[in-house]
Amino acid sequence: GLFVTDYFTRTPRKLSPFRSFASIELFHFHIPEDTVIAVWNLITFKEQGGTFGDQCPDRSITVYFRSGAPSVINPLHTHFPRDTAVPGSFALTLTWTLPNRTTGVFNVTSPLPGDWFLAAHLPKDEGKISVKGLYEECQYLFQPQLIVQRLVNIAVLYPGYVTEQSMAPHNRSCLYKVFVPSYTSRVLVEVLQCRGAESCPLWLRVRAKAPPLHNSTALDCREHTPCQLALDLPFWQHWYYVLVEKHPGVPGTVSFQVTVQLTDCSRPSLARPPFLPSSASMNMPHSFGSAAGLVLGENPPPVSPNSTKHPVHIASPSGEQCWPIRPTLRNELDTFSVHFYIFFGPNVSVPPDRPAVFVINLLPVLDSGGVLNLELRLNVSSLCGENVTVFGCLNHEVPLTSGDNASVTCETEHLAGFLLSVNATASLSRLRIPYPQTGSWYLSLRSLCATEHGFEPCTNVTAEVYLRAYLSPCINDCGMYGQCKLLRTNNYLYAACECKAGWNGWGCTDNTEAFSYGFQLLSTLLLCLSNVMFVPPVAIAVRSHYLLEAAVYIFTMFFSTFYHACDQPGIVVFCIMEYDVLQFCDFLGSLMSVWVTVIAMARLQPVVKQASVLYLLGAMLLSMALQMDRHGLWNLLGPSLFALGIMAIAWTARTIQRRHCYPPTWKRWAFYLCPGALIAAAAVLLYAFVETEENYFYIHSIWHLLIAGSVGFLLPPRAKSSRRLGPLPRRKGCGYQLCVNEQEELGLVDPAVASINSICTS
Repeated sequence: GLFVTDYFTRTPRKLSPFRSFASIELFHFHIPEDTVIAVWNLITFKEQGGTFGDQCPDRSITVYFRSGAPSVINPLHTHFPRDTAVPGSFALTLTWTLPNRTTGVFNVTSPLPGDWFLAAHLPKDEGKISVKGLYEECQYLFQPQLIVQRLVNIAVLYPGYVTEQSMAPHNRSCLYKVFVPSYTSRVLVEVLQCRGAESCPLWLRVRAKAPPLHNSTALDCREHTPCQLALDLPFWQHWYYVLVEKHPGVPGTVSFQVTVQLTDCSRPSLARPPFLPSSASMNMPHSFGSAAGLVLGENPPPVSPNSTKHPVHIASPSGEQCWPIRPTLRNELDTFSVHFYIFFGPNVSVPPDRPAVFVINLLPVLDSGGVLNLELRLNVSSLCGENVTVFGCLNHEVPLTSGDNASVTCETEHLAGFLLSVNATASLSRLRIPYPQTGSWYLSLRSLCATEHGFEPCTNVTAEVYLRAYLSPCINDCGMYGQCKLLRTNNYLYAACECKAGWNGWGCTDNTEAFSYGFQLLSTLLLCLSNVMFVPPVAIAVRSHYLLEAAVYIFTMFFSTFYHACDQPGIVVFCIMEYDVLQFCDFLGSLMSVWVTVIAMARLQPVVKQASVLYLLGAMLLSMALQMDRHGLWNLLGPSLFALGIMAIAWTARTIQRRHCYPPTWKRWAFYLCPGALIAAAAVLLYAFVETEENYFYIHSIWHLLIAGSVGFLLPPRAKSSRRLGPLPRRKGCGYQLCVNEQEELGLVDPAVASINSICTS
């Protein structure tokens, strides 16, 4: 056949270490119908500071693939919540082949058409808290590319008609497809009148949704006469692909006929009439490359030059009876918050002689990012003392209404579903499916009585069941120790839990590494009470008449205490304001404390009469910077360096003016300035290089103690004027005047010592 190649790519994204599903990068692709091969080219490269990160360490990258919905992954091997079904997915780990670049390839032969999702992440790290902008961070960028090759002009088989085909010696196979509408209980494919070789050397393979593979349902026509392949309970509203393959080493041309018979479950004794204008014609989509691009209608199909079609009626075995399917009413409350109401429900009656079938329709793409929840509650009083068990089978795209043991196991040869059961002992059953595949989900309820020989149909007992079905963003809203986050990747929305306080798992229910209540209380008290260290600096500031500085320290102590009381991950949390307000005030108070302390050390009041303008200017600039980026490095360094620059200029000017180092006393340097500077430097080093998520509560508490302690050392002493010597009158004619060196410039606490020790130029 003729192949067409399509190419898709996505923008590179930065990968993050895995902590929860909220930290992964999700990519969404769409594979067209009739695709025979899909190749993902997985490109990963390192960057550091805008250049290639050759010096970055090699970190493995895990990529997950799933069709229909995002992958439900568990790389940390945590426990899932109870009653949670975990769908499978493909996983691939990429290793580095070059210093700064690696490429992986993932091939899928005959992939299922529709939505495909890729999830990628880095391995979990130690959770180091780094200051933004302190150093160039290693970034790992991931870019997936998809190349698909699909067939065009695939021959379409029409139910009830025979298609004649000749397979030339150089051809190995012939591919067909047939559309299976709703309410089809059986698909029968048959190869007729095989000529050109002995014993019909052909393989017959059938697969739903995509071309058959080597492990698809197959039949060897040499060993089976007639060559018929039957599929019970086929998927509704999907294409079925039929592959007729020649055995290796068969010479010459092989001629045969292919026919497909669909059994309508509403008419079990008859095959579906050809070209009946029913659901078959109303719901059949246009074929990608079908003959003349026609849908099944009232007129017979055209005859192609290489094959002929004519109607034929084949006897069909009696199939399952078609039970009525009750629809559900969709009520959308919010994003991923949808309730499915049953007409004349929510209590439903399950008769003893037939199942009760319900359908839940999930919208494509929109509903696959949440959690499908199902709840069954049995009304025990309706059993009349009988040992009745109600089994529920939830299947995707086709209902399971078999009356044998399939109702108990919820599985057949070609179909598997999710099983729920309720009885008088366990009257409640729940099922949660994270990231469900979209389309139609069918719930079949059947009541069976337990006997010595197993489960058998009940007599004269109609069970009553309360049924609840709904779509939620997360499982139980992530519980007490998690937060349900709504995430977006391009135009696709999905929800995931972000756990805290050491809890893990898909619903934040795994307490293997959870923090105890005592540990949470201890960490909260350490972070809050460590701010009491600001009381001595406040007392020193008040005693030294630095009332503005004391007010700033009190502001910082208050908001830092209540910010950390509100910022705790566990249940020991106390918020007096909104979290964002407390965070802003805490950051502003911390930076303002540094600013006013350094400006006070500069001693600008005797030099600049309006030195208070700097305090107001600092408050306005810091507020603006914090509003732009609260975690940026220059928000802390910029104002601090600016204030230190002002202090350095003031001290240098005094040193030049006095011709003596300022501050002039060695005691001030040895017992105040140097210890304060060392304590502040140690605090900054702890904050920037040692703090992690695990040690945050005590390292950050030490940061509070060191910063407050450094302020007590660095704050200058009280400024006092001399009481013995007043201002000396200026001598006229000499051009010089004698100046009294003020006590605050000497850095002395005792004002009794005052001398005229310098001569200043007039």
